[in-house]
Amino acid sequence: MTEQSETAVLVSRPADFVLQVRINRPKAMNALNGAVLGGIAAALGDAVDDDSVRCVVLTGDERAFAAGADIKEMPTRTPATVLTDRRGADWHAVAGFPKPIVAAVNGYALGGGCELAMSCDIVVAGENAMFGQPEVNLGIIAGAGGTQRLVKAVGKSLAMKMLLASEFIDARTALAAGLVSDVVAPELTLERAVALAGTIASKAPLAVRLTKQAVLRSFDVSMAAGLDYERNCSAALFGTEDRLEGVTAFIEKRQADFKNR
Repeated sequence: MTEQSETAVLVSRPADFVLQVRINRPKAMNALNGAVLGGIAAALGDAVDDDSVRCVVLTGDERAFAAGADIKEMPTRTPATVLTDRRGADWHAVAGFPKPIVAAVNGYALGGGCELAMSCDIVVAGENAMFGQPEVNLGIIAGAGGTQRLVKAVGKSLAMKMLLASEFIDARTALAAGLVSDVVAPELTLERAVALAGTIASKAPLAVRLTKQAVLRSFDVSMAAGLDYERNCSAALFGTEDRLEGVTAFIEKRQADFKNR
């Protein structure tokens, strides 16, 4: 990770087996420039094969999760750079991360910030959170999944309103629409996300990973293919040490000690 990326993104360990990644550009409302995206991707890349990380919390600050792309970088971008620069790989590092990511969102999650939250697996929102895709105001469209993930999360009509009219939705509307899982007081957002990540991290890591894979697979395949994939994942887990430990711990009425094996 570069020195610039380390400044733009702060990494910590708030709980056992939980990695926290914080966007750290408060003066820019955590706008997603190259350093931020690269820093997030680098932190996740380091965590892929790290057995001490079982779940990640991604957050910003009390004013903004991320207020969008860094518009100051846009004048120098061309069709070629948009298609070929490393940002595509950085975004894939988030969406393709094999372990669960919980987003803790306070304040603005707009444009790329909304897309970043949707790339996570669970979104915990503070009551002050606002979600939106205002790219058409700049003569562009969402370019990191906004037109694809948003409609799957909230449905066609609300997604079209957010994308075409650039209208934001608040946390309660996002909860009702299915964009977020929890709405809490802003001062409790990160605490709730870390607690949720800790709960996930206490489960059997292989089962958690395959559950995430199976759920994401459901968006891309038919029901029949998805059910086949789910059954294969289930069968594979019956050969793991953690499956035996989980069943034994349940019978013996004790806490399971999962080893990721």
